[in-house]
Amino acid sequence: MTASESAELRDLRRRNRLLKQENEVLRKAAAYLSQAVLPSPK
Repeated sequence: MTASESAELRDLRRRNRLLKQENEVLRKAAAYLSQAVLPSPK
């Protein structure tokens, strides 16, 4: 594996980890919002 490939792999793994974290936050937010009682429009 070349240095360039190694750097690309490291970058992709970092991006993947960040996307997984963001996905988890969004999943929790969606679950919270689906449970929240929203005020009815007047």
